[in-house]
Amino acid sequence: MDLSGKTYVIMGVANKRSIAWGAARALDKMGAKLVFTILGERFRKELDKLLQELEGDHDLIVECDVSSDESVENAFKEIGEKTGGVDGVMHAIAFANKDELKGGISDTTREGFKVALDISAYSLLSVAKHSKAILNEGGSLVTMTYLGGERAMPNYNVMGVAKAALDANVRYLAYDLGESGFRVNAVSAGPIRTLSSSAVGEFKTILKEIEQRAPLRRNVDQLEVGNTVAFLLSDLASGITGEVVHVDSGYHIMA
Repeated sequence: MDLSGKTYVIMGVANKRSIAWGAARALDKMGAKLVFTILGERFRKELDKLLQELEGDHDLIVECDVSSDESVENAFKEIGEKTGGVDGVMHAIAFANKDELKGGISDTTREGFKVALDISAYSLLSVAKHSKAILNEGGSLVTMTYLGGERAMPNYNVMGVAKAALDANVRYLAYDLGESGFRVNAVSAGPIRTLSSSAVGEFKTILKEIEQRAPLRRNVDQLEVGNTVAFLLSDLASGITGEVVHVDSGYHIMA
């Protein structure tokens, strides 16, 4: 797939294990121009080091704190001014306090619930609102979700509720932005060792279960997920919107 001449925004690269980094690698290999957002300067050094591994020259890095609408607005305004428009945005941002992933869902605090839903679900709405002004014709948004938003899973708790809200956001945004010709989809990745997954209890057990029960009898990696993100961002997926595409070795189909 040739994405030369296309420009995409990547949100959520924390380190080389990030799913967003898998998408960046995939898009880079396909010739796309990439713009990265970071939460703050402390993430810039790590990203600068990672960018040396890519083939293309991707030098536009913009600070964006999704907990602030003003920050999101300013970030996409800057991106628009410096690029003249983008063809898509990958939203790979989620957060819940580690303590909220212990015990049961009934132990979730009110504040912990607000934080998880704000960063993990509402942020997509804010990104959509402020990015649509700079999206080129046929623009696409892709976010990252997980099976825990569809089914109850141990140790996922409020993050599962947040992912369920995120999945609903995808459907409503697809309807909202469809009239403008923009698409919105989600990729539900299988469990991958990332900074976020380290907070989930018994994570090694989850990986082992995938290897034993998924149709492909193996786990997936960042690049496999990234390739699917690239497809959904591209014109090859021009007729697909409002979907949650599972990239999990088929585990989600099992009873």
